[in-house]
Amino acid sequence: MKDAVKKLLDRRSFLTSAAGMAAATFWSEQDLEAALQNVRTYSRPSQLRITDMRVAMISRGGNQGIPIIRLDTNQGISGYGEVRDGASKTYALILKSRILGENPCNVDKIFRKIKQFGFHARQGGGVSAVEMALWDLAGKAYGVPAYQFLGGKFRDRIRIYADTTPSKDPQEYARRMKERVDRGITFLKMDLGINLIADKPGTITQPLGQTFKDVMQTQHMFTGIEITDKGIELMCEYVAAIREAVGWEIPLAADHFGHIGVNSCIRLGKALEKYNMAWLEDMIPWMYTDLLKKITDSINVPTLTGEDIYLKEAFEVLCREHAVDIIHPDLATAGGLLETKKIGDMAQEYGVPMAMHFAGTPVSFFANVHCAAATENFLVLEHHSIDVPWWDDLVTGVEKPIVQNGFVKVPEGPGLGIELNEEVCKQHLTEGGWFEPTPEWDKERSWDRLWSFSVPEPPQPKKEAVRRLQAC
Repeated sequence: MKDAVKKLLDRRSFLTSAAGMAAATFWSEQDLEAALQNVRTYSRPSQLRITDMRVAMISRGGNQGIPIIRLDTNQGISGYGEVRDGASKTYALILKSRILGENPCNVDKIFRKIKQFGFHARQGGGVSAVEMALWDLAGKAYGVPAYQFLGGKFRDRIRIYADTTPSKDPQEYARRMKERVDRGITFLKMDLGINLIADKPGTITQPLGQTFKDVMQTQHMFTGIEITDKGIELMCEYVAAIREAVGWEIPLAADHFGHIGVNSCIRLGKALEKYNMAWLEDMIPWMYTDLLKKITDSINVPTLTGEDIYLKEAFEVLCREHAVDIIHPDLATAGGLLETKKIGDMAQEYGVPMAMHFAGTPVSFFANVHCAAATENFLVLEHHSIDVPWWDDLVTGVEKPIVQNGFVKVPEGPGLGIELNEEVCKQHLTEGGWFEPTPEWDKERSWDRLWSFSVPEPPQPKKEAVRRLQAC
């Protein structure tokens, strides 16, 4: 009898059923109510409400903490999201008062309510984290994986690419890249910056007395730094050594060139053509569409950008103008799963593939995996912690190792398909405690509406009441 009770969705509907009438013969109403309260069926999504948001700072490797948010509900289930690496947890906490009491299954409604509080780069991290957690909750409430809400999946496993720690020794750099291939990685990326060669005389020109530190906050075109022919030749030696070690069959991308001018980007790009690069990433800031297009049109190497862009609109400008060959959103900046899926679908209309940038914990990683599975023009997903031995252990619910022969299996569990491994996560907290209460954010309020409205006039008294007042 107790097993039958556990399957019920609502006490009242149970009592009005034939089985319920029979059960009522033996059980009091109080006993039935108590039994239902002890059963976590998660079967009432229409009544699900967000009751709390908490944050834990968890490392992805090294000393840097990543804000992981947890949204709690009135039905005892919780959803997890991740603020992008380098972003403040405040970007998420400021949203708490605006989502308390909302049904997390209304993901798009809540997203439209809070998306005004995000912006490009790390400032999109809070909105994106909440959106991830909403899909995790919706999936758990309905018992389906997150990719199903995005329209289903195009693939069962996701190809990853691995960044690699650079070395100023070309042969050592090549050895590290070869080790990636030996581990089964099928797509490579290297850092190819002027920092590799700048300590050698005659490799770059820049204003005398200026250092790299002086221009870290200066956009590339305004630094006065250009690469010489000698500098380009030495940078090409790194790529040549790596190609010699890993072969020509595997894709090899490059990033972090340094704050160099547009013409240096073009000259370097032309010199790299013979190495058949997969892409050259973020050669200049993403918002200079015309200059990006100038670089793209001048070289026969694919160009790529996008990790700092929030929402779909700026991506559409790049795609419409064909300013780059490949877009590269970071889901934890772009706006979350659905917005990134929309970005990919839009880019496909312009014939542009989508790679995905990622550097964080398994929470955001598997949000990316679900989105990649559901996006047809997806190319490859970054993995930035492949050398961290305990990274896989931060979560449970998925096959281990998470990356097998260069691919990740798409989880079939509800929501993101993972749960945090509390014991391991606590070992890698970088500050604070384990999802401590945040009541100070419960009632943060402001007038958030983005458009003007008219205050209605007070209701007018009825004519009969006016006549009586006038007769007095």
